Amino acid sequence: MFTPLSERLAELSDGRLTVRQYPSGILNSSPAAQYSMLLGGVADIALVVPAYTPDLFPKTDLIGYPGVCETALECTEALQRAWSVLEQEYDARVLAVWSSTPPVLLTRETPVRTLDDIRGLKIRVSSRSDIPFIEALGASALMQPATELHQSLTTGVIDGVAIGPSGIVAFRLHEPAAYLTTWLPISGLAFALLMNRDTYEALSPEERGWIDEAADSALSVAGAMAFERVDTEALELARGVGVEIVELGEGERQRFERAIGAVREAGLARDVGGMTVGEVVRLLGRE
Repeated sequence: MFTPLSERLAELSDGRLTVRQYPSGILNSSPAAQYSMLLGGVADIALVVPAYTPDLFPKTDLIGYPGVCETALECTEALQRAWSVLEQEYDARVLAVWSSTPPVLLTRETPVRTLDDIRGLKIRVSSRSDIPFIEALGASALMQPATELHQSLTTGVIDGVAIGPSGIVAFRLHEPAAYLTTWLPISGLAFALLMNRDTYEALSPEERGWIDEAADSALSVAGAMAFERVDTEALELARGVGVEIVELGEGERQRFERAIGAVREAGLARDVGGMTVGEVVRLLGRE
C-alpha cells in the first residue's frame, strides 16, 4: 500500500510532493523503535506496530482481544469504529490504521487438533496482550522478533508460532512447520502509518490537502485487503508443500473459548488510559 500512496501523492500534486521509501530497516532496523524514530524526525512517515510498544498504545492493542473480530477487514472496521478514542494515543498525523488477520498456529512436531494438544507447548505470540490467553490454554507464551522465528522453530527453541497467515510467506514458516491450525481465540494485530506532526503542519494548506486526500479511509481498507490477499496465497503455499492443515471443529473451539473465559472476563476491568478494557472492547465490537 505504500507505493500506491506515493503514486497518489505524486498524481494529486502533479509531481510536487513525492515520497522516497527506505525499506527493510534502512533508517532503523528495530521494529519497536519506529515510533520514536518518527517523533525524532529521522523519517517523515513510518510504519508502526502498536503491539511492539503496548504501554504507548494500550487501547489500540486491544484489537487482539478475543472475540473482537475474525478477519483483517472486520478488525480494520473495528479500529475505525473506535477511532475517536484510539487516535488520542498518537502524537502524530495518522495516515492509515488497519489490522492483520487473526493468527493461525504453526507447529513443528505436534499437531494441535484439540485443547489437550496445545498444553505444554512453547508458543511465540505477536502481542503482549495475547500472552494471558495462550497461557490460559495451558501453553507457555513468549514474544520474539519475527526475524528469529524461522530459526527458533527449526531448532526447537519454540514449539509453535501464533501469527497472521501472511507471516508464513514473509518469514518462510512453511519450511520448518509441519502443521497449521487455522484458528485461535485471539483477534487481530494493528498497524499504523504515521506522519511526523511537525512535518505535516509545516506543509502548506494545499500540500496538507493532498496528504489528506491520499490518506482517506480507503487507504486503511487497502491495508486490510492486502493482508487478506496474501493470507490466501500463504495458506495455499503451506498446503502445497505438505503442511497439514488442521480445522478445529465447533465443539473444540468452544473448549478453547471456555478455557480462556475466566481470564477474558477478568481482563475487562483492567484500566487502559482512563478507560476499562471492557469499555474499549465495546467500542471495537460489532454490535
